[in-house]
Amino acid sequence: MAFDAYIFDLDGTILNTLPDLVNITNMVLEEREMPTHTSDEINSYVGSGARVLLQRAAPADTPDDEIDSILARWKALYPELGHKFTKPYDGMPEALEELKRKGAKLGVLSNKFDAAARSVVGEHYPGVFDLVRGESPDTPRKPDPTGLRHMIADLGVSPDHVAYVGDSGSDMTVAVRAGVFPVGVTWGYRDADELRDCGARVLVEDPSELVGISA
Repeated sequence: MAFDAYIFDLDGTILNTLPDLVNITNMVLEEREMPTHTSDEINSYVGSGARVLLQRAAPADTPDDEIDSILARWKALYPELGHKFTKPYDGMPEALEELKRKGAKLGVLSNKFDAAARSVVGEHYPGVFDLVRGESPDTPRKPDPTGLRHMIADLGVSPDHVAYVGDSGSDMTVAVRAGVFPVGVTWGYRDADELRDCGARVLVEDPSELVGISA
């Protein structure tokens, strides 16, 4: 069957944001005279929101109040620096336009903080998505299914006619918990085994394959 709606993860799924995450994270660490990290290291830290990223990147004995301070600085820098090197994955804009042409509703649910998610999606995909939501008091981080369930209701679709598309085990888990069809993408920040282990029903290797998926 065709899906009435496709809801997407952001980082590693519709946008390659890793270069900016590396840049801004190392910048705030340098300001605190903390060790910086390679791209591969920061890649292994992403997926659970900015605070968890910074907890993993900072020295293990960093107190919570200092993590909060670093996070505030990270968020303050994000509007200026957070999109500098970010780019859509090849073929993703075309795939999204084709899904829209076929009548599907489109959404983004990210663990990026809400203002940042709306900003970066608005810059790179203006007018494409019906709903964009990031982490907020009303939208807890994935794999909590609350945010995904709210988006499904707001889009006015049935869960069994929704695909959730992402690049991480957390994305596949939230899809399973919300009762939607889990689609894993192989071009992102996690490997195929993680996606399969966490419930991916389909793995796609190119955005163009999204158009032909059925349950």
